[in-house]
This record gives sequence, C-alpha cells and structure tokens, in this order.
Amino acid sequence: MLMFRNTRSDLTSTEHMIEFQRGLKTSVPMLLGIIPFALVLGAQATQKGLSSLEVPLLTGLNFAGGSEFAILEVWTNPPNVLMLMFITFLVNSRHLLMGASLVPYLRHLPNKQVLPTLFFMVDESWAAAYADAEQKKHLGLNRAFSLPYYAGLCFALYLMWISFTTLGALIGPLLGDVHRFGFDMAFAAVFLVLLGGMWKGVAAARPWLVSLITAALAYLYLPAGWYVPIGALCGIASAFLFIQEDAA
Repeated sequence: MLMFRNTRSDLTSTEHMIEFQRGLKTSVPMLLGIIPFALVLGAQATQKGLSSLEVPLLTGLNFAGGSEFAILEVWTNPPNVLMLMFITFLVNSRHLLMGASLVPYLRHLPNKQVLPTLFFMVDESWAAAYADAEQKKHLGLNRAFSLPYYAGLCFALYLMWISFTTLGALIGPLLGDVHRFGFDMAFAAVFLVLLGGMWKGVAAARPWLVSLITAALAYLYLPAGWYVPIGALCGIASAFLFIQEDAA
C-alpha cells in the first residue's frame, strides 16, 4: 500500500492523485458537519448587513470558521475594525501552535509550498493531516507528511465552506431565524470530536477548562460578544502558567 512506502521521498503523478483522492475521502465526514454551520454563518452574516458578495470574501480570505462566528457576535454598523482584528487574532492564535507542530514535517519544503499549506490550515485539515503524519512516522517513513493528501482535505473543505456560506447568505432571508433548526449545534459538535481526538489527559486539558469557565461567566454577565476574547485570553494565559508550573 502507498501509505506504507518509505523507500522514496517523491511520488509519481499517479501516486499524487491517489493521495489527493484519499484526502477527499477523509474529508467526507467532516463536510457533513461543516455544511450546517456554514449555512448558519452565511445567514447570520446577512442579518448583520453583509451582502451575498461580501460573505464569500469574508469566508474565503479568512477561512477560519471560529473567528468568523466570533466577529459576527460583535459586528456593528459601521464595524469596529480594530476590535474585529483583535478578536480574529485571539481566536486564530491557536494556529500558531498548530503551525509549529508541522515544522518538523515541512522544514524541507520551499516557502512557495509551505505558505499555501499554512493558509489553508484549519482545525479539521490540521488534525487529520497531523494524525496521518504521526501514524506514518511511527511506521518509519522519512517524509511522513503527505502534501497531496493534505491538498485533498483542504480542497474539499475550502470549496464546501465558501459554497455553503454563500448559499446560507442567499437563502438566509427565506429561513429567518436559523437557530430554531438547531444547525448551530453542528459547530460545537465538530469541535468536540476534534478535541476528543486531541485528548492527552486531564493535565493537558486544564486550559480548555479555564477557557470554558471564563467564557461562560462572561457570556452570562458581560455585554454580548465579550465572552469570545475573554475565553481566548484566559485560555492562552492559563496554558503558559500551567507550562511554567509543570516545568518548575
């Protein structure tokens, strides 16, 4: 089988296609979860005043569902650009750690391949590609990270995200309040599955708990939208504190 080969670092065009198709197949269960909350995001964006052209620009240029939902929570007319940038940075700051985890697998590649790889990195594509690379590394492969496999994942996720957020923007006015359909629960469900795959014990999950508790308190007692930056900041700060405490 292709995934067990370790005698060569380069793949033929046929092998590239096989790996790309494997990425597409892996993405199918993710897409089933992405479609509902892509529709929700598109519908919510139009309710905030964005046009059906601005929605795909938002989701295509940023391509990070968590931060897109977060900025819509605090969106105003006219928008507070600095606040939106700040929240986007906080929510997407986890990508710094996700990108760092890929350094051992990407350091031999030129920037023209690395930069697009990082741009299209989202939680789902990172989790699947990283797990695949770790599995191959344990089997002794020298070049464990498969770019064609990763490209297949990202192609499907990006295309479906842009398409269904745009569709949500178009049909949002017809649906009315999309929350009554329960579609927004798909967002939480996908992240719970991803977190389950990253579980490394209670000690490693302490920042998650801190972020959850502080975000819940902020949601209950502070103005709308503040739970997002507060939960993110407290989670990041607690992660650094726990790391220093464990190292001492």
